[in-house]
Amino acid sequence: MTRVTRIAPLACVAARDMRDAFVGIGAGPVYNASRFRYVRWGDRRSVDVVAAEAQRSAWCACFVRAALEVRAVTGASGERFVRLVHQDRAYHARLVDEATARLWTGAPWAGGDETDRLVPVERCKLLAPVVPGKIVGIGRNYRAHAAELGNEVPSEPLIFLKPPSALIGPDEPIVLPASSERVEHEGELAVVIGHRLRHATDVAGALACVFGWTAANDVTARDLQRRDVQFTRAKGFDTFCPLGPAIVTALDPDDLGLEVRVNGARRQHARTSAMVFDVGTLLAFVSRVMTLEPGDVLLTGTPEGTGPLRAGDVVEVEIERIGTLRNPVVASS
Repeated sequence: MTRVTRIAPLACVAARDMRDAFVGIGAGPVYNASRFRYVRWGDRRSVDVVAAEAQRSAWCACFVRAALEVRAVTGASGERFVRLVHQDRAYHARLVDEATARLWTGAPWAGGDETDRLVPVERCKLLAPVVPGKIVGIGRNYRAHAAELGNEVPSEPLIFLKPPSALIGPDEPIVLPASSERVEHEGELAVVIGHRLRHATDVAGALACVFGWTAANDVTARDLQRRDVQFTRAKGFDTFCPLGPAIVTALDPDDLGLEVRVNGARRQHARTSAMVFDVGTLLAFVSRVMTLEPGDVLLTGTPEGTGPLRAGDVVEVEIERIGTLRNPVVASS
């Protein structure tokens, strides 16, 4: 059994045996103690782990190095994680560069670890970078978008859920359902949870549970949304949640450029600084309603400019320092 103790501003990770896996407080990968590598803290910081000598089965402590040995991670040094199919098998992987990925034994937020296997990205099929237990959406989180639909800005975050069955990855087709006459794009910044978050009392603590960030398209059957009032049917169709292409760690989400293009023409353009409720506030609020588990996804809302999608279109969601999520649009068969 592993015991974890938080000692601010540093931390102590204790394990009964050096062979046990150390547990990271906050988000990020959990690394095997025998390798003495590092545990990533939250979405902003990487630290080296120092292993103290201990006798077999005795309590030992691993202390996070301070001062010069704790290095802040900027967006430029953030890692990029993907899911891909290699030789007919799905893997989590870390991008070494744009052409090469290093395979992992599992999801980095679920105890997976790097292997020594390198694969060329061009020979793999990219999947959605996470398979969430739940997808939590936020409505009307940009004033101009609320206004364009004739709605007031809510006094607190407006939460809805999308089913995991709506998830698709890069270049997979969005299928227009026969029951809707107006399906629209909604480009959004998406948050991937790295550590269990429940009843957060402050924004900083909520952000510490983020693993990383990716792009999403909260595809919506607008006519059904207006008809139903509730969002479940309008946002829950299969293929209505494209996600990707990669999860980027160590990213400041507060002022990122977001753009949506359809057939190359710009439809949506905004910065995340225009959100009504910032990401930390959203996470803390949602955690007081439902527990967010590692791998869960939070969609943070869409800016103004949403518009219709038609069969034959190609829709792109581009977010600064994350990349471009591209999906074709097809009619239902």
